[in-house]
Amino acid sequence: MNGKIRRVTGPLVEAEGMRGARMHDIVYLGDERLMSEVIKIKGDVVSLQVYEDTTGVKPGEPAENTFEPLSVELGPGILTSIYDGVQRPLNELRAMSGDFIARGLVSKPLDRKKKWHFTPAVKKGDKISAGQIIGSVAETKIIEHKILAPPNVNGVVKDIREGDYSVEDPIGSLDTLELKLFHKWPVKAARPIRKKLKPDEPLVTGSRVIDVFFPIAKGGTAAIPGPFGAGKTVVQHQLAKWVDADVIVYVGCGERGNEMTDVLDEFPKLKDPKTGESLMERTTLIANTSNMPVAAREASVYTGITLAEYYRDMGYNTAMMADSSSRWAEAMREISARLEEMPGEEGYPAYLGSRLASFYERAGKVETLSGKISSASIVGAVSPPGGDLSEPVTQNTLRIVRVFWSLDARLADRRHFPSINWLTSYSLYTDTLQQWFEENMSKDMTSMREDAMAILQRESELLEIVQLVGADALPHEERIILETAKMLREDFLQQDAFHEIDTHCPSKKQHDMLAVILSFHDRCIQALDSGVKLDDVVESPLREDIAKMKYIPSDKSEAELKALMEKIKGAFN
Repeated sequence: MNGKIRRVTGPLVEAEGMRGARMHDIVYLGDERLMSEVIKIKGDVVSLQVYEDTTGVKPGEPAENTFEPLSVELGPGILTSIYDGVQRPLNELRAMSGDFIARGLVSKPLDRKKKWHFTPAVKKGDKISAGQIIGSVAETKIIEHKILAPPNVNGVVKDIREGDYSVEDPIGSLDTLELKLFHKWPVKAARPIRKKLKPDEPLVTGSRVIDVFFPIAKGGTAAIPGPFGAGKTVVQHQLAKWVDADVIVYVGCGERGNEMTDVLDEFPKLKDPKTGESLMERTTLIANTSNMPVAAREASVYTGITLAEYYRDMGYNTAMMADSSSRWAEAMREISARLEEMPGEEGYPAYLGSRLASFYERAGKVETLSGKISSASIVGAVSPPGGDLSEPVTQNTLRIVRVFWSLDARLADRRHFPSINWLTSYSLYTDTLQQWFEENMSKDMTSMREDAMAILQRESELLEIVQLVGADALPHEERIILETAKMLREDFLQQDAFHEIDTHCPSKKQHDMLAVILSFHDRCIQALDSGVKLDDVVESPLREDIAKMKYIPSDKSEAELKALMEKIKGAFN
């Protein structure tokens, strides 16, 4: 039933005469048909959050209910695209209205003209179940797009044929409906799976501080809180570029437009380390920048995770980067205040924690409806005001996620990047992933990590003593600990995101670099016990070779680091 607008307060609109409306229905408002969503119902009056600017919308204008929730189109053509928060393709909107998006524009998310060559995986007479793979198309040079039966459909194939089709052409039929290359799915409903599995394989990022000390599992959840200027966005960009996932969904939620511009400029030029093709071949971007309507921020996060789940259901390992969930929470707070709901801590709605939990819970390693083992991982940035990690969004996020990469403004001020503080960060996947590291990297990987962390923690304690009495007052063994910790910080943990070689460090090279530093430390201790002078050990020319390790090309690192290990052994002997 259609109604009419009776009140407008910013992005919140009340409409009357809407009997029969349901929560989350999409309603088009006014003469310009602005997109909105039902968020409150009282009799025949509904409250709507509007995904576009409401300037000039007047009481009395029409409100047209679609009786459908906000849904995304899932089919070939998603990768390499850039969408806004409600899956409108920004390139199409730009062609329609120029550099500034006009209100009320509608554009189909998937290209209706492009033809895709479809190869069926089932034949006439086959019985297919919900979520089953029924065929494939070559979406990009890297990704073969598996065409899935919609998750709520079962039946017997009456007809299916190979050929070139647009997404709207029928490719076959069941006894109940026509099959197409795409289907729709509501963004706030998690896509169904057979079961969740234990995350037991790391999501390798190429960042040494993450992979060695604070790893995330495939299907895991991680948060990156940090103050302004600490490098959250650069860490997110690095993960999106190099993370060991088949498909990347990058969501810019309420961030500055120039940051999304950097992504758009960089990604097409970068080569995927596994395939040599452009990174955009396996990436889709969702941009809901700070100058876009506030209500669409929440939608952008749900749109992103739905796209990640869709590629997960094909059997791919996917990773979603959300930058940042704080902007999403601020949008929730604004809408909640206009609804006159009882405010919780710092004005955020009382349901903030449950909303964040329902989002992060959609990550996981799963067995899909088609029997594939795959995963969807979520890495969310948090932007606490003034870097205060005790504020509600950060605290509620930390209760949910299992990896905490704490960015430190003091490290950033010292130009130590990534500025992840090794003393305050943690990963709850370390024990789960221990077997994988020992089987695939080295049996001593766990003990090496523990030894390195013990040295860094001991350094923190010793620095307090040094500030009081000076380094010269320390015993020689503790002076060696300070020197080793300095090497760990500067030559291992510190990594240059803009250096051609150091931007990405493979797992084998990470292990070998750590082994060199710890071997040097052990030899130094032995040398002191044998009567060698401290200055001779500390000022060894080997220190310069260790400092250059990170710039050794990956294809030469194994041989050169092995040679360096022998050189250390020979020098001390």
